[in-house]
Amino acid sequence: MKKITLNEEEKKISESFDRGEWRTVRNPKVEINKLKAYARNTLLKDKRINIRMSSKDLDQVQVIAAQEGVPYQTLISSVIHKFVSGYLIEKKRA
Repeated sequence: MKKITLNEEEKKISESFDRGEWRTVRNPKVEINKLKAYARNTLLKDKRINIRMSSKDLDQVQVIAAQEGVPYQTLISSVIHKFVSGYLIEKKRA
């Protein structure tokens, strides 16, 4: 029988499950609809802005967006959303 190897993220999930941190959702359909509504409202783009930034920064954003496979404006919007939501985590560069 083939041995399954877990990556670090999978190990953390497995350990979390083993500690009993996961709970069954009582009504999955209601929960899914609620999360879909959150996603729809989060992704709703109903305002336009203009922003001035250095060409060097814009070039770097465009490179990162290309590496991630998303349009650069979508990447910028995502970064702003993560910042205002408190999910933007500063990562130290080596």
